[in-house]
Amino acid sequence: MSLANIQEPPTKSLILLTGTPGAGKSTFCHQLVLNSIAIGKSVILVTTERSASDIVGILRDKGLAETPPGSLNFVDAFADTVGLDTPDRPDTVYANCEDLNTINMAIAKQQQNIGRKNIHLFFDSLTSLYLFNRKEIFRFIKLSLSKFAAEGNSVVALMDEGCGSEEDLVAMMSIADGIIRLEIKDGSRIINVVKHPKVAPTKIETPVTLAKNGFELKVDLHSTEMGLWRKPVRIEVGEFINVFWRNLVSWSGMLWDPKRFPKMAYELDKEAESVGTERLLLELPWHRRILSKMFLPRRVSEVKDMKRITSQFLKMGEEMGWAISEYLEGRSRTDEHYFRCEELSSCWGFDNVGARLAFHDCGEWAGFLKGLERGERDWNVVETKCMGMGAPYCEMKVVPGETDELKDFLEGIDGSIVEKVHDRLMDQLTEFLIHGKPLPERPKLGGGIDFHEMHHVSGMPASISDRYKMALRMGGAKTGKEVSEHLMNAGLKEDEVIKRVIDFMDYCKVGKINVGNTIRINENCETLGLKSAEPFCFFTTGFLNGIYSTIKNQHVREIKCMTTGDPYCEWEII
Repeated sequence: MSLANIQEPPTKSLILLTGTPGAGKSTFCHQLVLNSIAIGKSVILVTTERSASDIVGILRDKGLAETPPGSLNFVDAFADTVGLDTPDRPDTVYANCEDLNTINMAIAKQQQNIGRKNIHLFFDSLTSLYLFNRKEIFRFIKLSLSKFAAEGNSVVALMDEGCGSEEDLVAMMSIADGIIRLEIKDGSRIINVVKHPKVAPTKIETPVTLAKNGFELKVDLHSTEMGLWRKPVRIEVGEFINVFWRNLVSWSGMLWDPKRFPKMAYELDKEAESVGTERLLLELPWHRRILSKMFLPRRVSEVKDMKRITSQFLKMGEEMGWAISEYLEGRSRTDEHYFRCEELSSCWGFDNVGARLAFHDCGEWAGFLKGLERGERDWNVVETKCMGMGAPYCEMKVVPGETDELKDFLEGIDGSIVEKVHDRLMDQLTEFLIHGKPLPERPKLGGGIDFHEMHHVSGMPASISDRYKMALRMGGAKTGKEVSEHLMNAGLKEDEVIKRVIDFMDYCKVGKINVGNTIRINENCETLGLKSAEPFCFFTTGFLNGIYSTIKNQHVREIKCMTTGDPYCEWEII
């Protein structure tokens, strides 16, 4: 059977297109959109992870020409959700992922504008709706999407595997008239037609070009991010933020791609730290460069060299609030080294969640050693013990070259683990906001961590991955919505909710915050020290938007950002 047999969605049917993030569902969906337009069908494309303008650009790159009025119509449920501009487009109706009624009404409006049946509706994707509205999503699929299809139309809805419980995905599949599952395997895309109203179950294999595993660092990674010989840069609020804020940002975004993000974070941190370390060594004053060449070993293989080289690094890690660490000299040997970390910021407080969690930290370690050796050898670091698995501390194994243990370590997190961590964070946050219970603090290191660690969980990953950027925005909006709902359910009024949220951000030392006609943050930890052509406060914008849209039906939009050269970050309230 050829691919063409499944490229025209059947009338009166709901087809569910599934697969892990990165399997090519959106690419396949865009091709179906182009095919539908080519045969004269009217299309409604609901987008929840990109703006309508972005989708138009993608479709044009794939060959979309000028289309007759009414042939291509959008429901943009992304821009409003995360606080982006909503330009006046004649082909677009805006909605919000937080409110399924707005999506229902937007689809109905576009259907009315088209004025006929046999419409092809594409929904890219249900994942965001599920993560925002888990309890209502099945009712939405039954009473909205299935009903729309039954009226003489076609529906293709995308859903990510691994971004929620498997039982929920099975329940969605039971509602659908057809199921097509995509996966990437051995350099090919496999399209598995599990069930279909017009096609017998089959598998179709097509070649696919996979992106190389490399990174182009588009932001200015200043050497001060290494934490070495640097001067204070946050004069008003100090160098430390509460580690709770860092973890809230990281794990909120993880909800959108739990399987791939640990590997991406590890490899990006490794590359950035390697580049930063080499750059730092080159930027040393001439006399220090001479001393470093004289006293730093060319290779960090022997136990005595590793102990000497890392002693100062471990001390600075403790001063920066990262962890209390020691080199395990007795267990280490040539080219196999072990470190123990107590109160590790990435893992402390997440005991017994069922996974090893220090993928960011391991990437930084590996990059530091690679940079120290001027890139002559690759290094890899694996967390062998973790508080997330019930251990009283974390341990890391450090080796040059490849290690079979790395794959298992980086693929040990799934959607259920992310939900456990996220739920624990939300429980702690609501206790703080409603009952005034202090956020958890480590016995020796307390709650503070150097704010530059924020760059590893927000700015740098977002600079190389559009999906990570989207996940930070949507994760922030989801968290903001949840926080607002908890506070309103506790009986707090609108203005008190906002006050407590701002007090929480002040407590975490996100920056110096002023709220009036606009929201302004000086020395914002998410962006200070980075440079970009666009505003870069992805999580903060989503978080504030989730707060204001939930309690006041208003939106916030970032109008100034330090990454673009402004003296502070600022949001207008619309």
